[in-house]
Amino acid sequence: MNSRNSRHQFSDVTVPNEDGCIALVGHHNVGKSVIFHHLTGRYVTVANYPGTTVEIAKGKARELTVTVVDTPGIVTLPPQTADEWATARVLLQEKLRAIVQVGETNNLCRTLLLTAQLAELGVPLVLVLNMMDEARSRGVEVDCRNLEARLGVPVIPAIAIRGEGIPSLTERLGSLAQPQFRLNYPAPIEDAAAEMASSLPDDHIAPRSLALAWLAGDPAVEEWLTTRLDAEALKKLQTIRETALMASVEPLSMLIQRTRLSFAEETARAVLKESGTGSIQWGSRLGHLATHPVWGIPLLLAVLYAVYWFVGQFGASTLVGLMEEDLFEGLLNPWVTEQVRRWSPAPFLTDLLVGEYGLWTVGMTYALALILPIVTTFFFTFGILEDSGYLSRLVVLSNRVFRTLGLNGKAVLPMVLGLGCVTMATLTTRILESRRERLMVTFLLALAIPCSAQLGVVMGMLGRVSLVATLIWAGCVTAVLLTVGWLAARLMPGERTPLLIALAPLRVPVLGNVLTKTLARLEWYIKEVVPLFLLGTAILFVLDRLAVLPWLISTGEPLVKDWLGLPAEASAAFLMGFLRRDFGATGLFALESANLLSPRQAVVGMVTITLFIPCIASIMIIVKEHGARTAALMIALIFPLAFLLGGVLNRALLSLGWGG
Repeated sequence: MNSRNSRHQFSDVTVPNEDGCIALVGHHNVGKSVIFHHLTGRYVTVANYPGTTVEIAKGKARELTVTVVDTPGIVTLPPQTADEWATARVLLQEKLRAIVQVGETNNLCRTLLLTAQLAELGVPLVLVLNMMDEARSRGVEVDCRNLEARLGVPVIPAIAIRGEGIPSLTERLGSLAQPQFRLNYPAPIEDAAAEMASSLPDDHIAPRSLALAWLAGDPAVEEWLTTRLDAEALKKLQTIRETALMASVEPLSMLIQRTRLSFAEETARAVLKESGTGSIQWGSRLGHLATHPVWGIPLLLAVLYAVYWFVGQFGASTLVGLMEEDLFEGLLNPWVTEQVRRWSPAPFLTDLLVGEYGLWTVGMTYALALILPIVTTFFFTFGILEDSGYLSRLVVLSNRVFRTLGLNGKAVLPMVLGLGCVTMATLTTRILESRRERLMVTFLLALAIPCSAQLGVVMGMLGRVSLVATLIWAGCVTAVLLTVGWLAARLMPGERTPLLIALAPLRVPVLGNVLTKTLARLEWYIKEVVPLFLLGTAILFVLDRLAVLPWLISTGEPLVKDWLGLPAEASAAFLMGFLRRDFGATGLFALESANLLSPRQAVVGMVTITLFIPCIASIMIIVKEHGARTAALMIALIFPLAFLLGGVLNRALLSLGWGG
């Protein structure tokens, strides 16, 4: 397609400042959430892999009297996944003042393919070409003025993580014009679109864009139009589409996509000024090795060992030792206990605060002295893996394994996110294409994926025991994950969808970005998890005062002591595991710290608590996503399975004579 086949110019009609909202739209992992943070001051987790944003986030722009909406990443339109549907509904249902498309400079053709779709909507549009630094380091230069003239919309070069381009974006958003972007499609499509125009609503979306989407079979547009048109108008649209199909030798959606792709390719060739090898060939070579079916495995093992050492050794041994033994046990706890006993008006209050199950001596000590150093090192490590782009390569590397489970490698994304928070990871299952895949991954998350707090405790405890203990735990959990997934794939009908994913460049992590994410997650931990530790301690205190806790411990003794081979005191840890699995894991950590657990008991306890039911928040999200019946069925399967496998592991280790 040559340039004569398209007409693009600015309209001289500006959009009022006070009306509508601004939608951030773009592919996965292009920096939408970073720009959202710059515009609003709110933080949305930023990661160098697809699928981070799964909920619609809104915030008031700091320098504009308008709401900014951060939409989930999309591959293309029409929508295929739940998160793409969410983005499509924002475009159709929100009163939009403007759309800000965030695109990756290194993938200009893919970016422009989406730009063509968005520009045809008739909504004021700004294209932000992000990651300009990476493009330049690869020898790629974009003539933004030429591109702006061809598109008829503002084009802003940006390096979002440094804030470069944000002032220009804010300035251009102050007064925008409606684009008059138009591509010329084959005759059957042009004729049908013109005939449809009078029957389509002329609201904030251009009727021509709605007509093209209808002809392409866009389900989101069809759903939207069904609620706005009467039966007669819908029948007319259907008749026009059928007539156009008969007049075309190819599917209409293919013709439309081919026209847009031709425009994107021609435009990209025209505005790319030069392309060279650049200065980061190491990133390309290492990125290739990370996805290689052979060499990717030792690289993965090296990454896992580095995580094990940093979290399990440095975090759990060095930092926990400093916090627990030197700071809390040596200084804070004696001082707090003395002050409470001196000023407390009643023995009951003294016991509540600094007793055997005191809010300070147990709740705050567990949360801050035992867990905080571990989750801090884990969050920092996780942030490095995110920002480097390694996690997207893990998707490709794991695709072969997930194929045996009836899934594709994209399923690893919710599971990796589950290492941060299983609750949020359950929401990210929306990036999966089918309900079958979402159900399977949700079940595997609830069963065998430990959240960050729990994983930190597990690695910290087993890291202090031995590397062999950590490998036994990891092997057992992985075996359960693969076996249960394999069985679920054969019991649940449906087919695996193919893997389609764009690989972000492998790069040196930006320290500021990693620290920002680490601090944001620590803020979440302090606000969300610490209060639950205090609540859990209060529950233990009340149960102990009512003499219920000793009864529960004795009741669970046959299961915990005889079947799992753990001390009777471990019953309390499993009891609090109902509230949060990481609280239960912390209880076992405390027993190990007091030399009350042998290596065998430590491994058995951690495997069982890892496979235990998820926290209350995760259960509520499962209810929200799949219904109470599905959530109850998952719990009914997970709870007995965890104890069954824990007991089997106990007997296996006893027969081998491992761990005492």
